[in-house]
Amino acid sequence: MERVQDSGISTDTYDRRTEYMIQTGNPVFEEENERLASPEIIAQDGDLEVSLRPKTLNDYIGQDQVKQNLAVYIEAARRRSEPLDHVLLYGPPGLGKTTLSGIIAHELGVNLRITSGPAIEKPGDLAALLTNLGRGDVLFVDEIHRLSRAVEEILYPALEDRALDIMIGKGPSARSIRVDLQPFTLVGATTRAGQLSAPLRDRFGIVQRLELYTPEQLCDIIRRSAMLLDIPCETDGAMELARRSRGTPRIANRLLRRVRDFADVLGTGVIDAKTTREALERLEIDELGLDKLDHRLLDMMIRGYHGGPVGLETLASAIGEEAVTLEDVCEPYLMQLGMLARTPRGRVATQLAYQHLGYPLEAGTAGQQYSLTDMLGG
Repeated sequence: MERVQDSGISTDTYDRRTEYMIQTGNPVFEEENERLASPEIIAQDGDLEVSLRPKTLNDYIGQDQVKQNLAVYIEAARRRSEPLDHVLLYGPPGLGKTTLSGIIAHELGVNLRITSGPAIEKPGDLAALLTNLGRGDVLFVDEIHRLSRAVEEILYPALEDRALDIMIGKGPSARSIRVDLQPFTLVGATTRAGQLSAPLRDRFGIVQRLELYTPEQLCDIIRRSAMLLDIPCETDGAMELARRSRGTPRIANRLLRRVRDFADVLGTGVIDAKTTREALERLEIDELGLDKLDHRLLDMMIRGYHGGPVGLETLASAIGEEAVTLEDVCEPYLMQLGMLARTPRGRVATQLAYQHLGYPLEAGTAGQQYSLTDMLGG
C-alpha cells in the first residue's frame, strides 16, 4: 500500500477487491465465472474493445489471406457501383469477425447495422431491420447460426430477390404482400458454421474462415493497443503476453489491461517481460496460455482417470463445471496444443499434457509425440 500512496493516489480510491489483490497478489474478478483466458466477451471488456478496433484493412493485423481476398471483392464492388456480395465469416470467438464487418462497411463508405441471431425473435423483427437499410448498407448478424427457422424463411428472398414476402391476416382472408428492398450486404458471423442450414449457407457468395493468430501477429496487435491506450510496453513484454494469449486478440487485449494494473501498482509502470511474467503467474496463466480451469481439467484426467479415456459428462461432474463449458471453451485450445484427444471412448490426455504438468508418462498413453520445447518454439 505504500507504493500507492507514493504515487499520489489515495488508498480511498481503491475498493476492498483492489486492496486484497495488492496485499495478497491473488486476482479477484467481478464474477466468479469470468475467465481472463476466455475468448468470449466478458463484463470487464466494456466499451474499450470497441475503441481498439481498426477501421481499415491496412490497420487490421493478421488474417492476411482473408484481407487480400476482401480487398479485391470490395474494390470490385466499388468499381461496379454495386453492393458487396453477402459475406459469411466463421471461426473461433475473439478473432475479429465483428471488426471485419465494420471494416467492410467503412471501406465501402456505407452504414453498418449490427444485430445478433438470438435478438431477431420474430420475422417482423427482421423485416423492420431490412426495410430500414439504405442502398448498399451492411447488416451484420452475429451468431447467425442461432436464427430461428421462421426468420430464415423470410431471409431467403431478401438475400436472393431483395424482397420481403409478408403475410397479412390469418385463415382464408390471409394474403401475401411483397415489399421491395434496397440492395444491401449481409455479413454473417458464426463460431459454428456446421450448424448453419444448407440453404442459408449456400446464399453467401463470400465465405471466409478466420484462423488463430501467431505470437508475432499478436505482438503487433498488443503494441498497437498499448500505443492507443498510452501504455508503456516493451517488445519483449508484448511478445511474452502474446505467447500466453491463446492465439486470440480479444484475450491479448484483456490481458494487456490486467498486466498494466500490476505494472502501475507493483512495478515501474512499464510492461516488460519480467513484469508480464510476474503478473500472469499471479493471474494463474502459464507459459502456454492455460489457466486454472485448463489445469484442473488435465489434472483430473491424469490423476483421477489415469489419462483417460473418460466421458465429458463424467469429467464435468468431477471438476464441478458444465460440460458445455469444457467442450466449447477448454477443449478446442487443448486439442490444438495436442494435449487432449477425443476418441470414441472419451477424452484422453496426451503425452504433452503429462509433460507439461510434470507427471510421469504412463504406459499406453495415447497422443501425439510432441515435446514441450517444440510447442514453445525452442
